[in-house]
Amino acid sequence: MTKVAHFLDFKENKLFFLLAGFFITNAIIAEFIGVKIFSLEKTLGWESLNWTILGVEGLGFDMTAGVLAWPIVFVMTDVINEYYGHRGVKFLSYMAAGLIIFAFVVIYGAIALTPNDWWQSISGVVEGQDESSIGDMNLAFSKIYGQGLWIIVGSLVAFLIGQIIDVFTFHKIKAVTGEKKVWLRATGSTLVSQFIDSFVVLFIAFYIGADWDLVRVLAIGAVNYTYKFGMAILLTPLIYLAHYIIDNYLGQTTAERLKAQAVNL
Repeated sequence: MTKVAHFLDFKENKLFFLLAGFFITNAIIAEFIGVKIFSLEKTLGWESLNWTILGVEGLGFDMTAGVLAWPIVFVMTDVINEYYGHRGVKFLSYMAAGLIIFAFVVIYGAIALTPNDWWQSISGVVEGQDESSIGDMNLAFSKIYGQGLWIIVGSLVAFLIGQIIDVFTFHKIKAVTGEKKVWLRATGSTLVSQFIDSFVVLFIAFYIGADWDLVRVLAIGAVNYTYKFGMAILLTPLIYLAHYIIDNYLGQTTAERLKAQAVNL
């Protein structure tokens, strides 16, 4: 009796699931840790830059903690684009957005639950500190997980627009360069898409949602893009490393077949 091949018997299928898992997991993580704003300069032990951009003073690399996870999304986007085409990236982007929405619905449902008295007032005590170290666990839970609606909308819209632009730019560059200059299509598409992303999220979340001045939105967007620009350049070697690992895993014949198919997918 002939054994029927399972879809997981094919390396290219396993690879897609692996890349999809990392892509979606990092997108969801970035959304939830994004509520924390940190200072990059202070984290590195530097003095604040105190830039003045468009007349807005005191600017520095004060960013959402989501930037820890988004670089992985950038790399995954370009790798998936290379081997599975724009359909693969768009499919995973829409799925990630849908799962992020689902996650927030569940989180807001959890926030609405009436807390247990012990958990709310006692479980937040930290050993060696005053008993009121976390006076209201339910409030802390709500503040950490309950992001504002405009921030959620802004980040999701920016994510989807950025992904679509990334895919479009990637394939336009590849149509000109062919298989050569991986760095140009990978880094170039990221630089273009993240330029749009940096300003769209702030415009929706804070210009529309919080009545910020447009000048402040543009100034902070410029700082955020400066960081993303630098990260895109620094992460370029990871693209080549990912290609090397994947080509060796799939085998040269399968890898070249997927890349050729991806152009038309």
